[in-house]
Amino acid sequence: MSSVTRRRVLAGSLAAGGSLLVAGATRLPRAAADDATPTAGHMAHESAGTQGLIPGPSPWAPADLVEPEIRRSVDGVLETELHARYTWKDDGGYQLSMRSYEGTIPGPTLRLQPGDTLKIRFHNQLPANRDEAPRDEALPHHLNSTNFHFHGAHVSPEGISDNIFRVFEPGQSYDIEFDLPEDHPSGAYWYHPHNHGSADIQIASGMAGVVIIEGDYADVPEIAAATERVLLMNQVVFDAYRQVEGFETVFPEGATRYLTINGQREPIIRLRPGEVQRWRILHAGYQDDILMSLDGHTLLPIARDGIRLPEIGRTVGITQPAGISEAPPEAILFAPGQRVDVLVQAGAPGEYLLQALPYFQGYDAPTGPLAHVIVEGEPMEMALPTTLPPSPFADITGDELTGERQILFSRHAPEVDAAGHWREFAFLVDGELFDMHVVGQTVDLNAVEEWTITSSDEHNDHVFHIHVNPFQLVKVNGEPVEPIWLDTVIVPRGGSITFRTRFLDFTGKYVLHCHMMNHEELGMMQIVEIVAA
Repeated sequence: MSSVTRRRVLAGSLAAGGSLLVAGATRLPRAAADDATPTAGHMAHESAGTQGLIPGPSPWAPADLVEPEIRRSVDGVLETELHARYTWKDDGGYQLSMRSYEGTIPGPTLRLQPGDTLKIRFHNQLPANRDEAPRDEALPHHLNSTNFHFHGAHVSPEGISDNIFRVFEPGQSYDIEFDLPEDHPSGAYWYHPHNHGSADIQIASGMAGVVIIEGDYADVPEIAAATERVLLMNQVVFDAYRQVEGFETVFPEGATRYLTINGQREPIIRLRPGEVQRWRILHAGYQDDILMSLDGHTLLPIARDGIRLPEIGRTVGITQPAGISEAPPEAILFAPGQRVDVLVQAGAPGEYLLQALPYFQGYDAPTGPLAHVIVEGEPMEMALPTTLPPSPFADITGDELTGERQILFSRHAPEVDAAGHWREFAFLVDGELFDMHVVGQTVDLNAVEEWTITSSDEHNDHVFHIHVNPFQLVKVNGEPVEPIWLDTVIVPRGGSITFRTRFLDFTGKYVLHCHMMNHEELGMMQIVEIVAA
């Protein structure tokens, strides 16, 4: 079924006010064309109906947290290579065949300075796609084609920079180059695939890595003295063959088998009593929220989505808005794509659990242990900062605004709401499926606008993300909140968020989308084009 035909079916169903698709009439038959071939010797298959066949894990034990490899810029340039390839991963008692960067999960951490240039020679060493001519490019396809997105970075969306419309085909190599502005905010960012059709499967398989732009708190002695750790959280999914080779493996709600940090199941993080550590925490999962809490301790946020917070411990825009969740005050809610830098000061000697607490996002989010925090050894006398430097961005006032927009997120589902019918789901922006050839929003360069993203979906929360420019959240569900700068935010089910943003420095096309990647893959994305005024 062509994407044009699927779009016409969708339009007809909306006009009729009925379910998205007529049961049976337009459902696509299951076909090998929607899967990609794993490494040689692996059986190509569809994963639906196989999950119950998986044996339990082999014996395993938690191990000390391992930091990703670090690659650092020298004299203003970080020039490196990245290889996308399959790797065997021993993970929590399972041996899994996963896609990766450099054969590791996560990929290497890239460390830069504002004003640096990042040059990457990217080699796609994944095997050829099995679906040479996909029947519907609006649905998941070409699962081994990829590309590269620098999430949160204020860089050009064109050429060989943060251009997510490029496609890196299997067996080919490509150049990528990012020029960071001299005043680019220091903080935690990340990289991941963004090729429409394959990004969800690849992120679920483990393709992600952290980018640190250094210098945000170099002038705060208490933070500069803290040991820094990178904690990249992921949701582990796999099928009966211990792979991620079909969309049915990731689409069911509740598909997550367990959670990892830096590719490890329940790693051990060690501190000494009184020690202060800085944890740069990133949610690189493909779909679900994670409500994080550390027994006996308070996680104190100092930065959000790579942007300094105005005061230590501030949780506005981090925990879910009041009335949506009964989250305990010491917990932090992470949606996919979000980053929070926290300070942790160790208490009395003992073992504490960093865990994902129960949370309802329209369905039950994954729960369970994330890490074992062991406090031991000689006490340390370390202090927490009492004040933080100001945000790198000035507040956007009403007088600065040049326009406003309303955008609608919506969902349509088959009459039988089941994973096996995923081809009949649609997640829409302004009533439309994503179309690579249609611009949804045209904005003048240097415009300053207020946008309201409303969700008519009563079933799921969504996660709004826009490329290139951060935004300042000012309202949730129509009620003012203390403004906070972000690049990724939860849109409550049946609710709304309102933000203000400046469209600075760069023209070109990029996207806004739901960062629950299942939703993005099934249509919830829209092109934004910035044009010279």
